[in-house]
Amino acid sequence: MSPTVFRHDGYRFFFFSREETRVHVHVACGDGEAKFWLLPTIELAENLGLSPKQITRITRIIEEQRDDITRAWKRHFAP
Repeated sequence: MSPTVFRHDGYRFFFFSREETRVHVHVACGDGEAKFWLLPTIELAENLGLSPKQITRITRIIEEQRDDITRAWKRHFAP
């Protein structure tokens, strides 16, 4: 299961339900996919095919939506 948290500018922000417990978000579009850690700081964890320009744009979106993403993570992974 990989619930979508939100979509923005052609990017899908989502979680994988059976993954590690450190707060992070996956982002995908037609060009590729990336994974970002959210805590303690926003950090690129993995990039598969996205350009530096796309990574910069996605990082800004995550910065703007970080609190909402973190809340969604806690709701989704709550025991």
